[in-house]
Amino acid sequence: MNRIPGGLRTDQQPPMAIPLGHFVLGLAFLVVGIGAELATAVTTLPGIASLAHVHVLLVGWIAITIMGAMTQFVPVWSGVSLHSRRLAVVQLALVATGLVGFGAALLAGALSALPVAGAALLVGIWTFVYNVGRTLWRARPLDFTERHFAVALGAFALVVPLGFLLAVDFTTRVFDATALTRGDVLLVHATLALFGAITATVVGALAQLVTMFTQADRTPIDERLLGLEQLTFPTGVVLFAAGRGLESLPIARVGAVAVLVGLAAFTVVVARQLLGATVDRSPMIDRYWVVVASLWAWLALTAPAWWLAPLEYGTLFGHPDGGAVSVVGVFAFVVVGSLYHIVPFIIWHERYSDRLGFEQVPMIDDLYDDCLERADFGLTAVGFLGIAAAPLFDLPEAVATAGTALAALGLCLFVANVLLTVHLHGPNGLAGVLTGVRESTGGAGTGGDPEHDIDPAPER
Repeated sequence: MNRIPGGLRTDQQPPMAIPLGHFVLGLAFLVVGIGAELATAVTTLPGIASLAHVHVLLVGWIAITIMGAMTQFVPVWSGVSLHSRRLAVVQLALVATGLVGFGAALLAGALSALPVAGAALLVGIWTFVYNVGRTLWRARPLDFTERHFAVALGAFALVVPLGFLLAVDFTTRVFDATALTRGDVLLVHATLALFGAITATVVGALAQLVTMFTQADRTPIDERLLGLEQLTFPTGVVLFAAGRGLESLPIARVGAVAVLVGLAAFTVVVARQLLGATVDRSPMIDRYWVVVASLWAWLALTAPAWWLAPLEYGTLFGHPDGGAVSVVGVFAFVVVGSLYHIVPFIIWHERYSDRLGFEQVPMIDDLYDDCLERADFGLTAVGFLGIAAAPLFDLPEAVATAGTALAALGLCLFVANVLLTVHLHGPNGLAGVLTGVRESTGGAGTGGDPEHDIDPAPER
């Protein structure tokens, strides 16, 4: 049996190619999103480009990365085998194909094609929810991380049918016969996506990752704060989404306050563990400090905005001018910091772990280029400051433009560093990953494992 710090089991993980395939494709969508962002600075893109851009980043990069991470680490954290390898490959193909079709239809103005692309996204994400959900079901009783993943899966399951209805509504009015307007459904869809699907995953993952990377023990105060978060944040997301959908100011306000209280409590825990870190500097710790600072800034900006106008679309991300604080400062830095460990770890475990003790092998942190990592962190952090500060302090447009360019360059260096790691250390490089995704489904049953398709859950 293979274990990593914290008692996590690596003998339950799926083949390396499956999560790496998700991460590589997610990075490809990130590059497309960066290109679109830079293109809008110099020209006007056709069709509904802004909507396509949002989905390329949030679905193509963030959500597909989440899908790959959950597919990899739910079995590792929970000590149960992935329900089905084959479904893990199918989910990626459906979501990627659906997103490409969705973005192309928006850019081309071919709105009648949106339901077809939306159907592929719907089936792909529901496949992911079913596959990981069945895996989690055998891991009960659930711990903090697993409970948040279950919340995120529930949100993913609700987000995609709402998105599909919104796609159909572009050409066929589907909400006219209901008490809901398109705006109501859009607010619920976006609220569940941002805070239910993405933020719940971030909270659940950071609870494990920060402890692993800092090697800092939690105190009774930390445990009480995490208990407060579990009482407030998941319930708050449900109430907030419901209040926005029903256009109920009291319900939305109560939900918003609960979300903010839960995230504030969790941020204190993360900050305390980062302060108590017993290890040297790492890409993860540096970026998680940016996440903490961004969360505190976002909480301060969002609290008055949500209290005064929680039903307005302008306050969807919180403060009308603070969207970059959450999307870049929190989501992007969490993903980048986490992938700097996850990708090298998967490759190291696959290629080098069996050689440990028999020959000299590199450490996990030796697999990526340290100079590139430091450069991308500096560029992205400075660029993020420009992007976030420009609208908040009414700075010249040139500040935001320069910030965007610096952040884009930093993220491109990150992509290059990760892909270089896969190319140099992964079996047969990038081509091997793509080929391995297809080959990993071979074998009997839906799981593609010739020895056992679905394992009974081992003792936890």
